[in-house]
Amino acid sequence: MTVLDEIPVGPSARVYGEGWQSWSPTTWYSRNDRVHRPQEQWQHAMRFRPGTEVATDAVQGEGLLVVDPRDGGAVRVFGTLDASREVPTIRASWQGDSIVVETDAEQTASMSLSRAPETGADALTSFGDRFGEASDARVGGAAPRVWCTWYQYFEEVRASDVIENVRAIDAAGFDVDVVQIDDGWSLGAGEWTAPNPRFGSLPDAVSAILDSGRRAGIWVAPFSVGASSSVAREHPDWVLGDAGRNWGDDMRGLDLTHPGVRDYLTRVFTEIRDRGVDYVKLDFLYAGALPGRRHDPDATGVSAYRSGLALIREVMGDDAFLLGCGAPLLPSVGLVDAMRVAGDTFHEGGEDGSQGLRGRMSVESRAWQDGRLWTNDPDCLVARPEFALREEWAEVVLAAPGIRGFSDRIAGLDDRGRELVRALLAGGAA
Repeated sequence: MTVLDEIPVGPSARVYGEGWQSWSPTTWYSRNDRVHRPQEQWQHAMRFRPGTEVATDAVQGEGLLVVDPRDGGAVRVFGTLDASREVPTIRASWQGDSIVVETDAEQTASMSLSRAPETGADALTSFGDRFGEASDARVGGAAPRVWCTWYQYFEEVRASDVIENVRAIDAAGFDVDVVQIDDGWSLGAGEWTAPNPRFGSLPDAVSAILDSGRRAGIWVAPFSVGASSSVAREHPDWVLGDAGRNWGDDMRGLDLTHPGVRDYLTRVFTEIRDRGVDYVKLDFLYAGALPGRRHDPDATGVSAYRSGLALIREVMGDDAFLLGCGAPLLPSVGLVDAMRVAGDTFHEGGEDGSQGLRGRMSVESRAWQDGRLWTNDPDCLVARPEFALREEWAEVVLAAPGIRGFSDRIAGLDDRGRELVRALLAGGAA
């Protein structure tokens, strides 16, 4: 690591470290705060930056770190304005009455902004304006109002569930413009073109959405495959290293520079597009940027990732709405329309609220990205009475900028749940 600066700070100094991807914990840290780090290897692969050591004695930012000395001195921003090939790792550690900033890339330096930021929040918005402009961020459109299957049905969703709720949305008069089918419609990672008999007819579900006058959305995890999937078994030369574990299988990344992988992705997304789907949630995208040997020897993990995302954009068309999730953040700017800015609200089994407000910290810390890098996705409101934390989570989601999404069976909402949904869709508070 190369030392960039040593900054005198006051006792209440704070450091903001931007995480690598959507699910990486991101917040402001004071001197004695516990810094979030992976506890197990799978967490490193799926929540932090694969192949990059996580500091044990410093706040770590991937491409962006801000020091607010809170002693009358200037707020300092350390970051990159070009995430097309490399993203520097930047670390800040308290040493006596100073914070020492280091990086693994010599080109990273303290950034000169057009107006000296007075606060840490000013610094983040100034960086966002500048990075977004440099990267041709896709901003300015209206935030979608979305009903999603995930937090009600998880992988057990059926086409009949989608059709039931499309009709119920109409009957309730909810102002929804996108109905998104989440995980469960296909056979899974690496089997995207294989229909799932358990789900039922995807064409019928999509037709019901389109016939209602709404955009049809679908979930895909295109850059990862299961180690036992047909893609991994039949094409071992397409596969990169460890991407964690999910769906009962060890996950692998795909070499997005390999011609076979690019043909495969083109087929998958051509089929999705030709079904009438033009809103796509692209999940587990970090797998496309894993370190490893690729078909193109000149590619980096970041440039390979961007080439895969650019291919999807080309196939789906400029008017399609692409939502990134589990995605390397800065390398995605200019290629996606929206970005999940925190982990899932809960996993299966957490419907009672026992897992706590998992996404709150990063949702609030990354609010500055909305309208500068993309449209933020704070994740779905869950408004049914069985979710014990619905009021606390509603307070977070209704205050957050970006996509207005919810994920309940409409028939299961009580009066308060309907009130919260209407407030969400109207963009206000309840």
